Amino acid sequence: METSAKTFKELTVSELYDLLHLRSKVFIVEQDCVYPDVDGKDRKALHIIGKKEKKIIAYARCFKAGDYLYEASIGRVVVEESQRKFNHGHEIMNASIEAIKTHFNTETIFLSAQCYLTGFYETHGFKLTGKEFLEDGIPHILMIKK
Repeated sequence: METSAKTFKELTVSELYDLLHLRSKVFIVEQDCVYPDVDGKDRKALHIIGKKEKKIIAYARCFKAGDYLYEASIGRVVVEESQRKFNHGHEIMNASIEAIKTHFNTETIFLSAQCYLTGFYETHGFKLTGKEFLEDGIPHILMIKK
């Protein structure tokens, strides 16, 4: 998988369509969660795109401190269902962490993790902080990496 980091303005129309399609396919259809995925925050995000054979199969969006949370953050981490067995989730997380270091000059990163994925994020150095809460009907918890 090849990864790249792009601002909203750098995305092609096809990339934007494909990443929104992937997000809705997983977060809305697969997880059966009706919520506004197109939330107005994509314009401020740094988009981390994972492609295989020119197709977007993994994605995350990153924010500098203050654009979403008070520290830099990663969100909307997603991998195409058929590609999860190839560890692309780890690749997109590594690319996201590196993009935050490079573009935002920080190593402190927050994320709002779906509770069942906390073990995955812990392998990338994230630690639980705060209490469990519902976000769009799904249990989440804040995690931090310093």
